[in-house]
Amino acid sequence: MAKYVDGFVIPVPKKNVQAYRRMARASGKIWREHGALEFRECVGDDLKTQMGLLSFPRLGRLRRGETVFFSWIVYKSRAHRDSVNKKVMKDPRIAKMMQQGPMPFDPKRMAYGGFKVLVDA
Repeated sequence: MAKYVDGFVIPVPKKNVQAYRRMARASGKIWREHGALEFRECVGDDLKTQMGLLSFPRLGRLRRGETVFFSWIVYKSRAHRDSVNKKVMKDPRIAKMMQQGPMPFDPKRMAYGGFKVLVDA
C-alpha cells in the first residue's frame, strides 16, 4: 500500500523539551484518533556528523541551549492525510492547545513538508 508522510525538523529550547513532549503526546493521540497510521517525535541524540554531511543542528539552525526534533506522521495516502488533517484542525482539543499560551518552540523555525513514500522496506 502506498503511504504518505508529513515530516518535520523542529528546533526546541532544551528547557522546553518536557513541555514539548506533553504537547506532542496530546497531539499524537488526536492525530491517531482521526486516522493517522503513525505519529513519531524523536529528540536529537547523536548529532555529530562526519564526512562533511549536513547535520540536523546546522539544518535547523540551532541556537545555544536548543536541541532538534525529527518528527513524522504517516498516512495511507495524500488524500488520507488531507482528510485527517482537516478533522484534526477542527478538533477543539487542538484549538485549546493553541490558546494555552506560548508554544514550547518557535513555529516560524519549524521545517515541514509532505512526502510520497518511495521505498518501504
